[in-house]
Amino acid sequence: MNRVASLLFNARRILKRTQLEGPLPDDGDLLRRAFRVAWPSTLESFLVALVSVVDTIMVSSLGAAAIAAIGLTGQPKFICLAVFLSVNVAVSAIVARRKGEGDREGANRVLVQAILITVVLTVVITALALIFAEPVLRLAGTNEDTHELATGYFRIIVGCQFFNVLNMVINAAQRGVGNTKIAMRTNIVSNLVNIVFNYLLIGGNFGFPALGVNGAAIATVLGTVVASGMALRSVMHPDSFLYLFYNKRPVGFGRKTLGSIANIGSATLAEQLFLRFGFLMYTMVVARLGTNAFAAHQIGMNIITISFAFGDGLSVASVSLVGQSLGEKRPDLAKVYGGFCQRLGFLCSAAVAFVYVVFGRDVFRLFSADPEILDYGAMIMDFVAVIVFLQISQVIYSGCLRGGGDTRFVALVSLISVACIRPLSGWLFVYPLGMGLFGAWLGLAIDQLLRLLLTMWRFKHDKWLKIKI
Repeated sequence: MNRVASLLFNARRILKRTQLEGPLPDDGDLLRRAFRVAWPSTLESFLVALVSVVDTIMVSSLGAAAIAAIGLTGQPKFICLAVFLSVNVAVSAIVARRKGEGDREGANRVLVQAILITVVLTVVITALALIFAEPVLRLAGTNEDTHELATGYFRIIVGCQFFNVLNMVINAAQRGVGNTKIAMRTNIVSNLVNIVFNYLLIGGNFGFPALGVNGAAIATVLGTVVASGMALRSVMHPDSFLYLFYNKRPVGFGRKTLGSIANIGSATLAEQLFLRFGFLMYTMVVARLGTNAFAAHQIGMNIITISFAFGDGLSVASVSLVGQSLGEKRPDLAKVYGGFCQRLGFLCSAAVAFVYVVFGRDVFRLFSADPEILDYGAMIMDFVAVIVFLQISQVIYSGCLRGGGDTRFVALVSLISVACIRPLSGWLFVYPLGMGLFGAWLGLAIDQLLRLLLTMWRFKHDKWLKIKI
């Protein structure tokens, strides 16, 4: 272990000109701590992405319109989750900082108040989403083939999203204190439930009704119900660091805690809105290419979520490790852990890219046998094999910055690159320059490259290490 650490994860090489705040632990000890936090969150993200791919494969038996319909609900669904995702980033970063400071009461106060905020917001957002489902999905690019399918799927998912967002906020707090195994277990069980009920409800097996796309939505909801129950149970143990009833004060909102959540969460909300706007505009550009082209694109996006899963898992680990190190007043260790996660991310990128290059067309064939879709797939997999390196690296850098509380810069990057560069370059390449789906993926690659350059530049400068939260 120590030999591997010295070859790939040398802490002093990562720090270079950064001032040491104390003696550095052994490289092997640092790597073990980083790996202990990172592997459950990375495995969790990978399995979630894999289940999403399996989900698409199971739905693909219903035809290209079904694949496209579910794909078109993606960005509207994430727009509904934007507020909750921003709260969760704040919860992870603040709880990690409180953990490093040894402030158990403060960490639990953040958890309780985040749950209360989540409950209130869920009622409002769910009501608005159900009322405006049809016009929103038409804006997203549905047509005669996909609108009815997409609307039914969207209403079921969003109408029952309370269980999902409750699970998300509790797991965000658990990740902040480094309990990534808890989030991993809840999501693994949730996804297994999803797969089982997909089989029972999509095609109608073992006497269950054949509900098609709506069956896939119901299966997803049942999985989130189980996950939320497991997540709640994880904060019911008095001896654990996070305990729902730890605070003896009456339940309510505290100005200091709310201020911290609002400070980080507002910038993260802006980031989420920029992301969702950019992704929605980009999806609308691709949707105009036709059902087969968009189905191929959606399959490619499902495949790329597998590589994103490795970056996302390591990003989650970065938030926890960086936040705890800064709470311990060790910004040097925060930077070391960020560097370690980057190196782990590069190894994951190389492995995934190899699989995509060698088996890319075979992977695409799992989703569809349509010759036109498979022709698109060969081109898409060439892009994905390159994008994976850019994507994983920029996601990890962004996680480090969020862990340090530098959410405003990450939001600015999303505004510039995702909300502006991706849809505009995609449109330019697709239509005026006539590149079709190739142009759309070229625009996506440019977006990932720009995000990597900006977040890497910020990480290498130490301003983000000095933010108070």
